[in-house]
Amino acid sequence: MQRIDNRVLFATTNKNKVNEINQMLKGSNIEVVSMEEAKIDIDVVEDGDTFEENAIKKATEIMKVANMTVIADDSGLEIDYLGKEPGIYSARYLGRETPYPQKNEIILDKLKGVPEEKRKARFVCSVAVAFTDGTTKVVKETIEGIIGYEQKGENGFGYDPIFFVPEYNMTTAQMKPEQKNKISHRGKAIKKIIQVLEEGKR
Repeated sequence: MQRIDNRVLFATTNKNKVNEINQMLKGSNIEVVSMEEAKIDIDVVEDGDTFEENAIKKATEIMKVANMTVIADDSGLEIDYLGKEPGIYSARYLGRETPYPQKNEIILDKLKGVPEEKRKARFVCSVAVAFTDGTTKVVKETIEGIIGYEQKGENGFGYDPIFFVPEYNMTTAQMKPEQKNKISHRGKAIKKIIQVLEEGKR
């Protein structure tokens, strides 16, 4: 694996994700540069059939333009009762411009009257890193939970207010950022990718 420097591009325009990854990278000696900071403005079509395919494609295509090591993630919510919807279409589900509070209410309506044992869901995150020598690495992590009965919490974003984690008796939107990052799908996947990046610097 090729050596990398301390600056890595995180392929997202989502400021919430940038904030999350910077929290996770504290103490790692890796500096994350956003697409905005790197002045990279390309829209990669995420047409893969899996989270892994989308993450690898995004990382690889942006690496070719940026000419630096790129991290990209694809993540989403799978709800068993809805046939694992919204899945890889999580960001586009019910329309990309539809506010998440509205999306969450529609999902809650779809599960109205559904008992807890049938409300199982998980957040899935695949994180890929593309190196400038053309090699890639991808990891996948999940966090299991259920869809709650109402939106709760102000700390998260996206579907966090309806994703309830029984062992913590709260939604991921009610968790403090440090707590969420330890157990979340993205937190666990980023932790693995940090190990890959640290190995690349040796």
